[in-house]
Amino acid sequence: MKRKRKIVKFLPILVILAAIASGLLLVRWFENLAIPDYSTFDQRKVAESTKIYDKTGKNVLYDIHENIKRTVVPYEDIPRNIKNATVAIEDSEFYQHKGISPIGILRALFVDIMSGELKQGGSTITQQLAKNSFLTGEKTFTRKIKELFIALKLEKTLSKDQILTLYLNEIPYGGSNYGIEAAANSFLGKSVKDLTLAEAAYLAALPQAPSYYSPYGVHVDDLEKRKDLVLQRMLNLNFIEEEEYEKAKTEKIAFLTAEEKGIQAPHFVMFVKSYLEEKYGKDIVEQGGLRVITTLDLDLQREAEKIVKKYAEENQVKFNAYNAGLTAVDPKTGQILVMVGSRDWNTDPLPENCTPGVNCKFEPSVNVTAYQKGRQPGSSFKPFVYATAFKKGYIDKTVVFDLFTEFSSLCNPNGTPKPGVKSEVCYHPENYDHVYRGPISLRDALAQSINVPAVKTLYLAGLKDSLATAKDLGINTLGDPSRYGLTLVLGGGEVKLLEMTGAYSVFANDGVKNSLTPILEIKDNEGDILEKFNSKPKRVLEEKIARMINDVLSDNNARTPAFGESSYLYFPERQVAAKTGTTNDYRDAWVIGYTPNFAAGVWVGNNDNSSMEKKVAGFIAAPMWNAFMKKALEQTTKEDFLKPERTGEGELKPVLTGNWRGGIIYIVDKITGKLATNNTPEEMKEIKVLTQIHSILYWVDKNNPLGEKPSNPGEDPQFILWETPIRNWVEIQKIAEETENNIPKDYDDIHKQENAPEITILSPLENSSFSKNQTVNISVVDRSKFSLGQIDFYLNEKFLGSASSYPFGFSFNLNDSIFSSGTKTLKLVVYDKVKNKSEYNITLKFTD
Repeated sequence: MKRKRKIVKFLPILVILAAIASGLLLVRWFENLAIPDYSTFDQRKVAESTKIYDKTGKNVLYDIHENIKRTVVPYEDIPRNIKNATVAIEDSEFYQHKGISPIGILRALFVDIMSGELKQGGSTITQQLAKNSFLTGEKTFTRKIKELFIALKLEKTLSKDQILTLYLNEIPYGGSNYGIEAAANSFLGKSVKDLTLAEAAYLAALPQAPSYYSPYGVHVDDLEKRKDLVLQRMLNLNFIEEEEYEKAKTEKIAFLTAEEKGIQAPHFVMFVKSYLEEKYGKDIVEQGGLRVITTLDLDLQREAEKIVKKYAEENQVKFNAYNAGLTAVDPKTGQILVMVGSRDWNTDPLPENCTPGVNCKFEPSVNVTAYQKGRQPGSSFKPFVYATAFKKGYIDKTVVFDLFTEFSSLCNPNGTPKPGVKSEVCYHPENYDHVYRGPISLRDALAQSINVPAVKTLYLAGLKDSLATAKDLGINTLGDPSRYGLTLVLGGGEVKLLEMTGAYSVFANDGVKNSLTPILEIKDNEGDILEKFNSKPKRVLEEKIARMINDVLSDNNARTPAFGESSYLYFPERQVAAKTGTTNDYRDAWVIGYTPNFAAGVWVGNNDNSSMEKKVAGFIAAPMWNAFMKKALEQTTKEDFLKPERTGEGELKPVLTGNWRGGIIYIVDKITGKLATNNTPEEMKEIKVLTQIHSILYWVDKNNPLGEKPSNPGEDPQFILWETPIRNWVEIQKIAEETENNIPKDYDDIHKQENAPEITILSPLENSSFSKNQTVNISVVDRSKFSLGQIDFYLNEKFLGSASSYPFGFSFNLNDSIFSSGTKTLKLVVYDKVKNKSEYNITLKFTD
């Protein structure tokens, strides 16, 4: 016990001595720390270059440092603006601290401790130089401590101007561009000494996340905001005057076309690079020597690039549509097979001298398949709404009325505003052809892309539930339901082509979703696997719902009235489902289509959101999509869609199964026209509906379509708006309506038990014996009230054949396939001319 007390007594002294020893070692290490030779910079980067491959793992799509660009510029040749812009955005206290910022370190340490991982940098310019020059990109506390000591050593060894010069000559600006001179040349086509203030601000904005903020990526809007932030900080630090700030903020900068030697599928590569940096960090991607096998089908990608360029150039002339994008995925895996983000990566923006991000109709490097803001999908959004309606109990046969309809309850049914209401509040959409078709099934309405029935379907399906369906299938760009109204079904939200194609692939895959991925495998520089494709299918839609959508979208007969019998959506030898979409203002044209094992989507439009010629997507986008699908289907296994289940439909309300004339049914005998009975044969029964034409809201509660008929349909705020034009239509059509008095009072009196057909079997006689290979001859005499129509013959329930004409005789041979010794039952099922039915059985003996 005394010994333990002595150890406890001296423990603080031991801790202090250990701390002093560690400190001395750190000081000694710090004093002997050597500054590396910067001339080896290029070789270090190239040795650890990340390579991105296609799905075969043989074709290099991109080697990040294959064509590394770096030109060292002395301090005096770097203009004041680029120095000040860099200091302002990266380290505003650069000239005051001694290499590290204690406050920044404490702040970052707090965040890192709370999160349990290194998330915050808290780095000064000196620390960033230390990290980029002497250390690996690993995120560990040990590496962070080394970074601090190297930063202190640099500050002790070099002047502030030398440190800033080294930093500006070494920092990565994106792609293979290292240092400010390479960045100025690559992005702007000029030397750093010739940069304007605005250009300096743009370049200073890049190093924090070069791929994310790249002027050739999908986040150009964020780059613009960060440039403005750089200028604002320069103003706050008195680096520039107010007048300079205002001028630079509005200055239009034209970035050069990106020319990356050796890069293939550039939009896809940048998409993958952005994914890698987001997941693993910029340092690992730049210096980690990753080997990335992607999902890209390079041969199909090359075909797609040719097709998009060809048709986009034609569309520019024909339709004032300058740009296009195309993507394709495998529905069974979610793997991205093709991604063409613009008409041509390697040409200048259009029109000439436009300002990217502002007024360019075509920007080569902007990836429109994964466009940051998204684009309005037009009618290509409709399948999500119809799928939601099908989930609730409506089916493809369900009928709504395609008539002029006002949908705002603040307006009158004729489309005029009620007193005190502005006219713009009223909403009465038109069909693309300005034609109203009257009663139309949901199948025909979706296949022909008719707008008024689609808006009614959205109301029946529910806005919130339709958005939920879209999200389940992979549409993540649509947020709060309160932002949208009934225009959603006509493309009132903003979506991305890649997500839309992925969502349609869920239909293709029988309602099973595979998350989209561009990655098959990632290995580090040691060959260890960091990530490997692992399919995680998830059912997000019932089979029968997905199959009904597939059945409708692949029904060429249903879409023929709108698109023609041989449209660009039709493939004679293959079952292909497809849907077009055109926004009302003709700013976007879409086609998305699929087979069970391949899905592809195209978008056509202008980057500046200006309108095209007033033509629907079938003219503008479909030829491009068709040309690509033909190529793709040549190498895709033929596979047909499975048909949807139809069980239980006979129990649905008439309006749900397509009978728009009314909701009160009765069943009659086809011959007499009288009410059917239990004795009436099923094939002689005919369902009749009393002609009482109303809106579907009269017959069903939209929240429970399979439940009871609404007791007071007028409580629905849409009822009068839908009902009024229907009643007007009935009057114009001069359709005579009926009441329950029109239902027959008498019952079927010919299909009764006493009227069952009667026969006498003349041969064979009861208990007749037959041996193998004998012929059995059957003859009968008709004694029926109604003459015979047909006799079916069975031996021990095995069907032998039928006789349907006088004298209704029949013969069969006792060959090997029929004969076996024992007692057998010969059954005759007899039908008369009005389908009354009876059965006769006699016993026969078969002996050897």
